[in-house]
Amino acid sequence: MTDRLPNIVYIMADDMGYGDLGCYGATKIPTPYMDQLADEGVRFTDAHSSSAVCTPSRYSVLTGRFCWRTRLKWGVNGGFSRPLIDPARLTVAGMLKEHGYATAAVGKWHVGLDFQSDDVSKADPETWSDQGHWDYTKPILNGPTTLGFDYFFGIAGSLDMAPYCHIENDRTVGIPSVPKVPMNAQQQPGFMTPGWEDDQVDIIHLDRALAWIRKTHDADSEQPFFLYLTPSAPHRPCMADPAHQGRSDAGPRGDMVTIVDDMVGGVMNLLDELRLADDTLIMVTSDNGAQPYDVDGNTYGHKSCGDLRGYKTNIWDGGHREPLVARWPGKIAAGSTCDDLVCLSDLMATCAQIVGTELPEGAAEDSISFLPSLVGEDHEARPALAHHSGSGVFALRKGDWKLILGRGSGCWEFPNLTQKQTDGFPGQLYNMREDFRETTNLYGERPDIVEELTADLDKIILDGRSRA
Repeated sequence: MTDRLPNIVYIMADDMGYGDLGCYGATKIPTPYMDQLADEGVRFTDAHSSSAVCTPSRYSVLTGRFCWRTRLKWGVNGGFSRPLIDPARLTVAGMLKEHGYATAAVGKWHVGLDFQSDDVSKADPETWSDQGHWDYTKPILNGPTTLGFDYFFGIAGSLDMAPYCHIENDRTVGIPSVPKVPMNAQQQPGFMTPGWEDDQVDIIHLDRALAWIRKTHDADSEQPFFLYLTPSAPHRPCMADPAHQGRSDAGPRGDMVTIVDDMVGGVMNLLDELRLADDTLIMVTSDNGAQPYDVDGNTYGHKSCGDLRGYKTNIWDGGHREPLVARWPGKIAAGSTCDDLVCLSDLMATCAQIVGTELPEGAAEDSISFLPSLVGEDHEARPALAHHSGSGVFALRKGDWKLILGRGSGCWEFPNLTQKQTDGFPGQLYNMREDFRETTNLYGERPDIVEELTADLDKIILDGRSRA
């Protein structure tokens, strides 16, 4: 291991739950590569996305700022939604680029792009379907390459929304010119590039990511790199390629998790081949909680969010507590477990501490470095963490306590899994150390804690920042 700045690889799956990995208790989905990372590094037990749905979570990872501070107060972007990240805002990629890093984003973007239109009066940027009024021959504006990334290859949104095409830097790869066929489970109508295949998307993403690492390493082996790799799996429509079909005992969605694992393995194997593993910090996580079952409503006896209460979109921990494993040889103790409270929005401050810089006053307002947690150093606990549900319900975690400013799940009630709140209280309070399943509402018993945490959350909202 050298003293140079480490390469940083951040892999974030789409809807992969706390219970989907073997190292977190899964028995029906093989995840040998992610389990290996945990064996060779650290496994976090109390890591959270900032939101229980994908667009706001991804915004906060890239900017270190909670997305509810933007115009997006609930829900997610469509495939044509305008960019959420202001071009003047510092991103983690931009900050690392200032410190000599080569930077790339490969995979799902979903925080907005400016597609150009041949008829502005008819093109609707908030639609999830393609109305045929976008001019794909023109550059796509205000995307990743204007936000600190040297290179981008990926898709605009999720695999359930148009446009069904790849984008390289600021251009579509081919022209989406034919109606999407077949329409797989829960997909929105729109146009695709000829020959588009849903089951090949992440296979192509991995190939592009590995090619970029090879090119970057060959060009200048002394330059560190930052790779932001974001699989579209295991998000719907759960169309695994033939090589991954039947790889799990948890149905099509479980097979999609094995694709994520193989993408992690592909990166790990290339780092070994290029002798870069010892100089690379690699982190693997997910953008929000998992769906409780596949598109046909089957669980196959698998618990995608483990024993946590709730699922994707929910304010309960199943909606936003994430798997997070990290390896950095010589820095992170192999086989370690960390119970510290951390947030994925903390990536920006963590990377800043790694490169030895202070974040500017107007950047990463909600990012607090978890580098001490990664490397096992003594440090003060994160003072508090705000959570946000898919419909905009707030919660605050502080120490052992979690306050939810609302009743019920905070968003979708999945069929056959609805849990009605009948105690009459306007909110929920749980002692997460004694009751991590969030079964006993103490809202009426501890008004002092309710008052304290409400004031703390109000301060985070009104101050416009979480970090000091």
